[in-house]
Amino acid sequence: MNDLYTTNTSQIVMYSTEYCSDCYRAKAFFEANHVDFLQVGLEGNEEATQFVMRLNNGYRSVPTIIFPDGSVLVEPSWEQLREKIIPK
Repeated sequence: MNDLYTTNTSQIVMYSTEYCSDCYRAKAFFEANHVDFLQVGLEGNEEATQFVMRLNNGYRSVPTIIFPDGSVLVEPSWEQLREKIIPK
């Protein structure tokens, strides 16, 4: 898929892990606001893990969320997601 491992995506892509509470919160935000996104797990996915680490200066920080405008949010709060997604 062309939307993986790039900051030039056609949709929101969220890199996450199964054990991450911040990932659960971001997913809940997207679902509550009916926002389509592609979730990519890092478990067993070395390419995704390396991509996230490149974006985050060597850290495996999740969720790392890529937006179609090329922007990236890492471990965002509900408020940061709301400001990014919901127009004023």
